[in-house]
Amino acid sequence: MKLADNKATLSFSNGSPSIDLPVYQGSVGPDVIDIRKLYGQTGMFTYDPGFLSTASCQSAITYIDGDKGELLYRGYPIEQLATQCNYMDTCHLLLKGELPNEQQSKDFNKLIINHTMVNEQMQFFLRGFRRDAHPMAVLTGLVGALSAFYHDSTDITNAEHRDIAAIRLIAKMPTLVAMAYKYGIGQPYVYPRNDLSYAGNFLRMMFAVPCEDYKVNPVLERALDRIFILHADHEQNASTSTVRLCGSSGTNPFAAIAAGVACLWGPAHGGANEACLNMLEDLQRQGGLPKVGEFMEQVKDKNSGVKLMGFGHRVYKNYDPRAKLMQETCNEVLAELGLENDPLFKLAKAVEKIALEDDYFVQRKLYPNVDFYSGIVQRAIGIPVNLFTGIFSLARTVGWIAQLNEMISDTEYKIGRPRQLFTGSVARNVQPIGKR
Repeated sequence: MKLADNKATLSFSNGSPSIDLPVYQGSVGPDVIDIRKLYGQTGMFTYDPGFLSTASCQSAITYIDGDKGELLYRGYPIEQLATQCNYMDTCHLLLKGELPNEQQSKDFNKLIINHTMVNEQMQFFLRGFRRDAHPMAVLTGLVGALSAFYHDSTDITNAEHRDIAAIRLIAKMPTLVAMAYKYGIGQPYVYPRNDLSYAGNFLRMMFAVPCEDYKVNPVLERALDRIFILHADHEQNASTSTVRLCGSSGTNPFAAIAAGVACLWGPAHGGANEACLNMLEDLQRQGGLPKVGEFMEQVKDKNSGVKLMGFGHRVYKNYDPRAKLMQETCNEVLAELGLENDPLFKLAKAVEKIALEDDYFVQRKLYPNVDFYSGIVQRAIGIPVNLFTGIFSLARTVGWIAQLNEMISDTEYKIGRPRQLFTGSVARNVQPIGKR
């Protein structure tokens, strides 16, 4: 970052002397006012619930322009990465800063594929969970437990340890998600194979059974790879900020990523596509297609309590660039599987049509977001709704690690310590129990 030509002056109406604050410029995006010395100079903090107006770090990984509907990984538009690169090359880009050449791509892919197996004892650890446990509860435990099985790469201050942990996490996450799924349905675990792609391997571990051969469908393989790319990173969102905050204490990478998984589980964050599918299934139970118009009118009524899930986005005030790409994939998958006439998918198309044409939704820019389409695609592939957030965790792992590594390498980073505006009781004395 560099100092801007101007500075910010903070003045007070009570006669206190004004102070000058430095202003910094990034390579793109809004300038930031440096308030690090504010408390020392004024005895005051800033108040910013949710940190919506506060830059917690400087980062060179991902940039979002919500007004333009723009998402860049290391400067590359998401549209180009999703159509011209695969997930492994995207991982290389996020971790190392550049897209790999042909040899680097082969080497990186081989490195990941050769570390997809997990310690055999993790099977016994998994058996401690109830069969009906939510997959995200299981996954949070499994990722946290990696530090117990791979304790030779837990020193977050050691660059080599961080590199080893990064490869292990990216490589093993699909195996852990598939194990959590298989355990829940009572099927045997399927070991990874080194001759398959990252996405192909995951499909096989999810859906193969020992009693017959499993052939990876290239259309589904490509669709899953695109889902992974579109969810690989998304700037300083809640789970990424959680990983950074957790990692700022010096905890090991596995624990920091487990914290990210736990945060992502929240329905306001990673659970959005699950909530979207649940909305469609509820609408189907209430009567399906004939009830769509009535449902959308209820959505417009603020007093109805009915919410439209999978539309609009907290950051994107325009069309979510990931949604357009996911829409293409959605149509490809439905066509490949012959599901264009599936009742739930027809219902989704009807909801989408109204939202894109009705002035109420258009004026409010409530466009379909990536969660709307990715949920439909995953359901078509056969992934159960309660595993959607697990897939999101798998895809986002590389972004979390890249952000964590960037923070540790930043000479300005400090352990996170947000401040508060205290509104509780002032100091008071404890009274004897008989006088309380």
